[in-house]
Amino acid sequence: MRRQFFVALVEQLGVVWPIMSGIITVMVGCGLAIWRIEDWGLGEALYFTFVTGLTIGYGDFTPTHFSARVLALVIGFAGIVMTGLIAAVTVKALNAADRNSAK
Repeated sequence: MRRQFFVALVEQLGVVWPIMSGIITVMVGCGLAIWRIEDWGLGEALYFTFVTGLTIGYGDFTPTHFSARVLALVIGFAGIVMTGLIAAVTVKALNAADRNSAK
């Protein structure tokens, strides 16, 4: 059943990959803009982007400029959408694996 789940998961990720790659591109683009606005290091800006996007939000880096804060909101909302998309794909793969094991 585990193998069936992973096969179904890869199939579902193939379907939503264009959407997920667009979301990741928006997040990285916003992170690069924050890097320029806040004058952080590139690694710090990308770290901030993915910590914010994954809705973890440690708070060790916080934007001070208004435009960077707006971009951080965009990153946060994109992360919420991406998390929901991953959850939906996982549930769909679980259902497909369950259907295949019942046969």
